[in-house]
Amino acid sequence: MGVDQSIKYRQRQTLYTPAERARRDATVWTMVQGVLAPLQFLAFAISLCLVINFLMNNVGFGAATLSVVIKTSLLFAIMATGAIWEKVVFGRYLFAPAFFWEDVVSMLVMALHTAYLVMWLAGWGSPTEQMWVALAAYASYVVNALQFLLKFQAAKQTPASELNRGAAVMAGQGTLQS
Repeated sequence: MGVDQSIKYRQRQTLYTPAERARRDATVWTMVQGVLAPLQFLAFAISLCLVINFLMNNVGFGAATLSVVIKTSLLFAIMATGAIWEKVVFGRYLFAPAFFWEDVVSMLVMALHTAYLVMWLAGWGSPTEQMWVALAAYASYVVNALQFLLKFQAAKQTPASELNRGAAVMAGQGTLQS
């Protein structure tokens, strides 16, 4: 079975092989991600309110800026620990086939958040322009968060019988290829 065929087969089957699921369940990085993700979302929700308040009322720039910096710091933390998690579970730091498109969009999210930080630190653009970049970063974050939520929901709904069937098929392929 070629690489393209195995990726297509895997996408039709389950998000994790039985071995990957076991590594996912055994690593501390799964819990770290489980803590950081809702924490980042909370920071996002608060920051979004502050950014919109600034854009609508032209007040609270300092609070909005601080909130975006905190949200971005949490994003950097979740990206670094997520890359470690992906390495432990899938054997590569980024772009494992199971999370390829989520990682692609994550790169856009990182780029937009970083662009905001660069603008703020360098003093580029007006406060309003900086906040619009923050909003663009937040829009990309929402798309990315939805990708991950849908992916994890699909993983939760994978019945155990399908996991066992996938393990049997993979074991059979291993014997044929040996």
